[in-house]
Amino acid sequence: MWNFLKRVTQTQWIIVAVVLGIAVGWLYPETAQQLAPASHIFLRLIKSLVVPLIFSTLVIGIAGHGDDMKQVGRLALRSIIYFEIATTLALAIGLVAVNVAKPGVGINLAAADTSKIANLSRTPMTFGQILEHAVPQSFAEAWVNNEVLQIVVFSIIFAVALARVKGKPKETVLSWCEGISEVMFKYVAIVMAFAPIGIGAAIAVTVGASGPKVLLNLIKLVATLYVALIAFVFLVLLPIALIMKVPLQRFLRAVKEPWLIAFTTASSEAALPRAMQAMEAIGVPRRIVAFVMPTGYSFNLDGSTLYLAVASIFAAQAAGIHMPIRDQIIMMGVLMLTSKGVAAVPRASLVILAGALTQFRLPVEAIAIILGVDAIMDMARTSLNVLGNCLATVVMARWEGVLGIEDVEQSIERRAELEGV
Repeated sequence: MWNFLKRVTQTQWIIVAVVLGIAVGWLYPETAQQLAPASHIFLRLIKSLVVPLIFSTLVIGIAGHGDDMKQVGRLALRSIIYFEIATTLALAIGLVAVNVAKPGVGINLAAADTSKIANLSRTPMTFGQILEHAVPQSFAEAWVNNEVLQIVVFSIIFAVALARVKGKPKETVLSWCEGISEVMFKYVAIVMAFAPIGIGAAIAVTVGASGPKVLLNLIKLVATLYVALIAFVFLVLLPIALIMKVPLQRFLRAVKEPWLIAFTTASSEAALPRAMQAMEAIGVPRRIVAFVMPTGYSFNLDGSTLYLAVASIFAAQAAGIHMPIRDQIIMMGVLMLTSKGVAAVPRASLVILAGALTQFRLPVEAIAIILGVDAIMDMARTSLNVLGNCLATVVMARWEGVLGIEDVEQSIERRAELEGV
C-alpha cells in the first residue's frame, strides 16, 4: 500500500482532492465551511514566496546574462521585440476571451473576505499616480505590502546596476541571488506538497456555498482558455509564419514531437532538448537555436501569458468586482513584467498570478479554485509555449537571413539524431 501511495503523482492527488472536495461541499455544505482555514493556510504560504522568488530570479536573469546579450547584439534586440509583440497579442486575446465568456460570473468565493477588496473602479488612479506608485520608497515596505510592481521595478534597477559591477562583488551578489532562488524552488515544492489539502478544502467551501452549479463555471473557464489558445494560433502564429515565409510543412513535422511531449507532460523543460534538435534539423543554425530558445523560455511564454490574462480577470469576475478596461490593461502590463522573472520556476504561473492578484487587491482565494482544473489547462498552455518558441527560433533565423544555410553535414547529423538513426 505504501509503495502504491508513493507512486501517486501530485497531479493525481490534486484530482482526488478536488473530487472529495466536491463531494463534501455537495453533501455536507455546513461541514465544508469548517474547512476554510486549510484553504487560507495554503494561500498564505503562496503569498509568502512571491517577493523573494521574483527578486532573485529577475536579478539573475538580467545581471547574470547581460554580457551575452551585448555579444549577440542585433539578434537580442530583434528577439526581444518579437517576444514582446507576441506576448502582448496573447494578453489581448486572453483579455477579449475572458470578457466575452465571463467564466467567473456566478461563482461565490465564500473563502474570500470581500470586505477588504477594493473596487478598482471607485478610485481610479491617474497615469502620473500609477508611475509614482510603481517606484518603491522602501524595498522592505514593498515586500511587507506585497507590492509586486514595486518589487519588479526595484529588481530591474538593482540588476542593471549589478551588471555594471565587475569582479568579485558582482560574483558574490549573483551567487547570493542564485542561492535564494534555489532555496525558493525548494520552498515552492514544499508549499505545493500541501496543495491537495488546500485545494480540496477550497473546492469544498466553494461548492458548499454556491452549490454544484460552480462546476459549470470551471468547465467554462477551461473551454475559454482552450478556445483562446486556438485563436492565438490561427490569428497570431499562423500569420507570422506566412509573413516570414516559414516552410510550414517542414516546421509542423519537426515541432510535432516536442509539442506532444509538452502537452502530455505539461513540462516545457521536458520538451526543450527535442525542440532544439528539431529546429537545428530543419536548418536553423545552432547559434540561433542556442540563444533564442532558452531566452524564449523567459520572455516568450505565449500560452502562460494568455492563461494569466484569463485567470486574473476570472478572479475579479468571481469576486463580483467590475474592472474597467483601463484597469485591466494596467494589470496586463504588470503581468507582462512579472512573467519575465519566474518562467523556470515550477508552477510559475501560480506565483505570477498570486502576485498580480495581491497587487490589485483581488481575491487570491480564486487560485485554489482555478487549481482544481489547472492540470488540464497546464497541458494546453505549456504546449503552446513550446510551439511559440519553436516558431520564434525559425522566424529569427529567417529574419537574420540564415535559415537553411547552415553547414550541410551538421544539418544531416542533427536530422539523423531527431529521427533516431
